[in-house]
Amino acid sequence: MPADVNVPVLIGAVPLLTVTSLTLNEGYQVARIAGSKLAQLVSPTARTISVEAVLVGRTRLIIKKGLEAMALTSRALAPATAPLMNLTGLPVVCGMTISLDMQITSLRFTQSNQKRDALDVSISLEQVPRSTLTAVLGEALDVALAAGIAAVPSVSGMVPARRQLGGLL
Repeated sequence: MPADVNVPVLIGAVPLLTVTSLTLNEGYQVARIAGSKLAQLVSPTARTISVEAVLVGRTRLIIKKGLEAMALTSRALAPATAPLMNLTGLPVVCGMTISLDMQITSLRFTQSNQKRDALDVSISLEQVPRSTLTAVLGEALDVALAAGIAAVPSVSGMVPARRQLGGLL
């Protein structure tokens, strides 16, 4: 893929074309084994995604309204607005992950004098699995994304590790 191609982040049906950062947090539950000093990871407990983006151009307010509608749908109106929302939450598709069953927990829009024709947006999402099937499907899609990304040549402006470590690798 050429370096100048901008791949959007999709939150439900809303494409974010100018994402400045995306953070994926995953938490895991640790359980102590009775009568022992040992512990083991029992299950993943939380997956959250934070997205920082800039909404630019004449469609910025339409995208803002789309995000607000996704947040409202994912929190309160799922059964009434879309029957499929009973089965799955909002999908988030980006270059790092494909996560199903996400819900928008926070939206923050900022407009400044420096960027009058743009809105900064901060979005927080949390995974709320609705069924085992969608959880397994989401993980399968995430693995497929990882395998696909590994197969595609990467064009990065970062210094190769070989040069960073002075040829030690």
